[in-house]
Amino acid sequence: MLSLRTNSAAMSAISAADRAGRAAALAQARLSTGYRVNSAMDDAAGLQIATRLKAQSSGIAVAMRNTQNGISMMQTVEGTVQNIISLYSRMHDLAIQAADGSSTQEDKAALQSEFAAQYDEVWNQLGLQWAGEDLFITRAPQYNAKLWSPFNLQIGESSSDTMTVDLRPVVGQTPLGLKWGTTELQTVLTQNASQTIDDTAQAIDIWSAVGSALGAISNRLEHVYANLANESANTQNATGRILDTDYASETASATSAQMLEQASTAMLKQSNSTASLTLPLVSP
Repeated sequence: MLSLRTNSAAMSAISAADRAGRAAALAQARLSTGYRVNSAMDDAAGLQIATRLKAQSSGIAVAMRNTQNGISMMQTVEGTVQNIISLYSRMHDLAIQAADGSSTQEDKAALQSEFAAQYDEVWNQLGLQWAGEDLFITRAPQYNAKLWSPFNLQIGESSSDTMTVDLRPVVGQTPLGLKWGTTELQTVLTQNASQTIDDTAQAIDIWSAVGSALGAISNRLEHVYANLANESANTQNATGRILDTDYASETASATSAQMLEQASTAMLKQSNSTASLTLPLVSP
């Protein structure tokens, strides 16, 4: 229908140009920012899912650092435990030598002096701290020796993702070879060398069990870290599939939208001249 008042072709062209313009602007925004979703308008449900995934990824990253810190702490403690085992091994040798009848009182006094020095170093090793907190013994009232009480490692982004470190079943009620006071230490080899052989052997066994338990904890934390790394990678991939721009697809979309915008603009120009076709019909 030819009409002077209603130009249907022009309105269609305007609508097509508007749609093409908005599509081109959207594609250009995605290409310039690198994000497919730049506002909730782009993908409301996708943005909500991606926000949760990003929060999860951030939490996993912190948990990975926690896990690595836990491994470092366990390995530090394990090194100290190995030093303590070496000290008790030497003390065990000294006790065996002192128990032999061929050792004179002068020999035993010399052995006693070295035994006391080794024992003092055990207590020095037990002064190990991690981030200012005592791990084996308590130095001050405000500190608690961490390893002798259960504590949790946060190994995930959920409050339930914890790992309890509890060495009490390994240590039990045994004295860990820490039984000699200042007075007893002066005569332990000269008067009780045979008993000291058993005491130091027991200390070696218990500290070896502690070292084994620490190694098991470190191994478990290594597996936890590997699992977190896998979870982190896949979570970030899922987030990227929702939020990131697919440059191949968006480039094609931008090109198509720009061509449609140009074509609709050309058609708008042509439709505006359609009204002039009515003039010959009304001319005298």
